[in-house]
Amino acid sequence: MRLLLLGGCRNVEKKIRSLDFPKNIEVVAPGRSALDLTDERALADIIAARAWNAVINAAAYTNVDRAETEQASAFAVNATAPARLAAETGRRGIPLIHISTDYVFDGRKKAPYIEQDGTGPLNAYGHSKLEGERVIRPLNSRHIILRTSWVYSPYGHNFVKTILRLAAERNRLSIVEDQRGCPTAARDVARVIRDIALACASDLERAPYGVYHFTGEGDMNWFLFAKAIVEMASNHLVRLPEIVPTRTINYPTPAVRPIDTRLDCTAIVCSSFGIKLRPWREGLKETMTQLLGTGGIR
Repeated sequence: MRLLLLGGCRNVEKKIRSLDFPKNIEVVAPGRSALDLTDERALADIIAARAWNAVINAAAYTNVDRAETEQASAFAVNATAPARLAAETGRRGIPLIHISTDYVFDGRKKAPYIEQDGTGPLNAYGHSKLEGERVIRPLNSRHIILRTSWVYSPYGHNFVKTILRLAAERNRLSIVEDQRGCPTAARDVARVIRDIALACASDLERAPYGVYHFTGEGDMNWFLFAKAIVEMASNHLVRLPEIVPTRTINYPTPAVRPIDTRLDCTAIVCSSFGIKLRPWREGLKETMTQLLGTGGIR
């Protein structure tokens, strides 16, 4: 069985490659230098090159603020490339697993979003990811679109690493408290993607294709999440910074952020994939241990 994993050096893609797979599974993961996702011919060639049992698209343009001025680049990676992947895999009957985001919602529901809720992205990044979802569906009926949120890992740029850096540099951190969501460890997303890909590849006809939500268990705001990060890292910091809450209105950014993008994950838990949610604090502790070592991680 062969799986094609696309993602370059993204957080989730790195975590997928680090997971254990059954011995009969070959995972091919070409890096950015080997495959340009915006190259239509290159995508067609790699899909046609071998008999893939499933394709995982973990690639994305994820710089939310920069997407406001680089919309062409964001749409090329988040919408055009998925459309080409869906077309190439769809005509061959290959399952396509694609990662999406909570930012397809406007955050005004005031309750966790289910998969059937109406979308309404507030920024260019969210629009590009939603367009990716829309183009996949009619081109490949064997699709899994997995929406997740607040993803962090020991790699790249993410909130956990940013807070650790700022905590070492500053005496006081102002963090927004009026944005709510569900923190999710990249390793948890990777495990779910792996399990879904194997399930789809093993039973093409009966796999429960569609759109699903998956996050860490429990919700949070950025202020409380930052406090939890600093608390876990306390034995590794020279001093503990004061963490104070602020409002989104006091922290303007190029891209508008939705206020409340909690995701309801009931559907994927109740599906035949056998997925369970892990409490967000457990995922954070595991990531912090990787970043800082075992000593003092609480």
